[in-house]
Amino acid sequence: MSATFLKVTGLKVAYGGIQAVKGIAFEVHEGELVSLIGANGAGKTTTLKAITGTQPVAAGDIEYLGRSVKGQGPWDLVKQGLVMVPEGRGTFTRMSITENLLMGAFVRRDREIDADVERVFDIFPRLKERRNQLAGTMSGGEQQMLAMGRALMARPKLLLMDEPSMGLSPIMVDKIFEVVADIHQRGTTILLVEQNASRALGLADRGYVMDSGEITMNGDAKELLADPRVRAAYLGE
Repeated sequence: MSATFLKVTGLKVAYGGIQAVKGIAFEVHEGELVSLIGANGAGKTTTLKAITGTQPVAAGDIEYLGRSVKGQGPWDLVKQGLVMVPEGRGTFTRMSITENLLMGAFVRRDREIDADVERVFDIFPRLKERRNQLAGTMSGGEQQMLAMGRALMARPKLLLMDEPSMGLSPIMVDKIFEVVADIHQRGTTILLVEQNASRALGLADRGYVMDSGEITMNGDAKELLADPRVRAAYLGE
């Protein structure tokens, strides 16, 4: 059986008096693409923020590569290969595409950074064409590609992606999901948070359904996609 890269147990997260995440548990194994789906406000983004150290944890534990990382900061986690592409992209708008990619490698000290920039350009030819363009002048889809490329520059063992298709045109959504599949096929383990349940489960090995801060269903992604409850709640059927 493949190694457990991420194990979340009893995770609770609160904002003031509001409990946004209510004791959830899930796992991501080496080589998997796991989708966490749910409606807006279900607690998906809060869960990712807790995992990546940007939101305090009220209770429970987060294990990465067999060790608890609860309370560690994003800087330390990135150095260990736990990397997130945030909702909203978060590009450095007044820096060029190439400069943004180099920021993704900020914690690295090896001599292969330039080669990895070229690998990202192989994945995203559009970024290569515009390598000197300021990120803030790009379209939303192009900035999403840049955010994904920047995360890859950190050489993630586990890549967390938060709503990569949000706000994009249908053509760009197709492109983004093609790239997610490509990144996974190249060997990166992925936890994908998405409102687009059909596309997310279509790519995934396994899935978890989150509702009102709780995991309500989980299992093989294709079986979840065929489940009438999932189709009624998230696919409008």
